[in-house]
Amino acid sequence: MRVAKLTNEQKLEIFYWMYLTRTYDDTIMSLWKQGRGVGGTFSQMGHEAISVGAGYALEPEDVIAPMHRDIGCYMLRGMTPRRVVASQLGRATSINGGRDANLHGCGDLELNLIGFVSHLPQSLPVAVGVAMSFLYRNEPRVAMTFIGDGSSQTGLFHESLNLAAINKAPFILIVENNQYAYSTPVTTVMAIENIADRAAGYGIASEIVEGNDVEKVYRATKAAADRARAGDGPTLIECKTMRMKGHAIHDGAEYVPQKLLETWRKKDPVINFEKKLLKAGVTDQVELDEIKHRCQVEIADAVEFAEASPWPDPATVEDGVYAE
Repeated sequence: MRVAKLTNEQKLEIFYWMYLTRTYDDTIMSLWKQGRGVGGTFSQMGHEAISVGAGYALEPEDVIAPMHRDIGCYMLRGMTPRRVVASQLGRATSINGGRDANLHGCGDLELNLIGFVSHLPQSLPVAVGVAMSFLYRNEPRVAMTFIGDGSSQTGLFHESLNLAAINKAPFILIVENNQYAYSTPVTTVMAIENIADRAAGYGIASEIVEGNDVEKVYRATKAAADRARAGDGPTLIECKTMRMKGHAIHDGAEYVPQKLLETWRKKDPVINFEKKLLKAGVTDQVELDEIKHRCQVEIADAVEFAEASPWPDPATVEDGVYAE
């Protein structure tokens, strides 16, 4: 069971997942720029602390519905880099059998992972439903999902939170406030300063954390999970961060002020966590470099595996289709 205070060993494990996510992101961006990508892809840069910190705080029996900037969460829950990269490249060996050269549908219920639903925030009512099923079965489990700041402006956000609140569902909502919903600044679509302020209207707990500090994200999520298991209902956690690249690979994000990006580059979650580990004497540079090398080898292997994998057989195009 996860505890509030992380051990040095756990901190190094968290660094591994964060650096694996960063290595994956750098590699995928490079593949697409070389013309070796298929379909679309999204950058994880700047979100590593949120996906890893929140995902690491839950237990294996808990259910998580991550989104497109939460690859770290997918991988730490047991989804191998090979399967993830094969999905990005639309190969038959991917999670969805090559049905989508993207991250849509990349779930695995054996890992208690619900696949990303493209039209945000459609994963919200799904995750609330899962949490309510735990109530009905009297199981000490938690359901968690992630949305962005843009999704917090939709009807499903309000309906789902209200349903979770009145039923005291064991549910955690992570709002990744990365300042922009595609090209729309969050400051232009809401009159309040914090998305978390809305939680009070539903009578549920909330917390605002630095989304680039993985330990703070972990502690907030762990506390929320403890409350949920104790029967105290859902929690909304707003993680403030910055989307460091465009909405997707095709978006140059020219609309984002360079000064804003420069400010957030100094808050890089991976670089700063590495510095923190060294300063605190948790490890040394030799061990961290070994972890980095391990990540680079794993992602290189995943790319080699994916590119060598076959394309899906056209004869299977109707497999898994339940309605026409």
